[in-house]
Amino acid sequence: MTDEVGVITGDLTLATTALPGGRAAVTIQYTGAAEWYTLTGSLVPLLPGQLAALHADVVERVRQGGGASAPH
Repeated sequence: MTDEVGVITGDLTLATTALPGGRAAVTIQYTGAAEWYTLTGSLVPLLPGQLAALHADVVERVRQGGGASAPH
């Protein structure tokens, strides 16, 4: 589920980016497209050293489908 266009499906690329202040942004795009969309629920609290774990969690949520959003 994205903030801008709702649910997207297909071959997707996901990016999880650490931001100042202990938060992470989660964005998603159709693989190879220029446009990135905000995954609903992004900005996510981020503990030090947990970026990879957060990314893996979000990837699994997206794979499961059902209008996945970022964890709270």
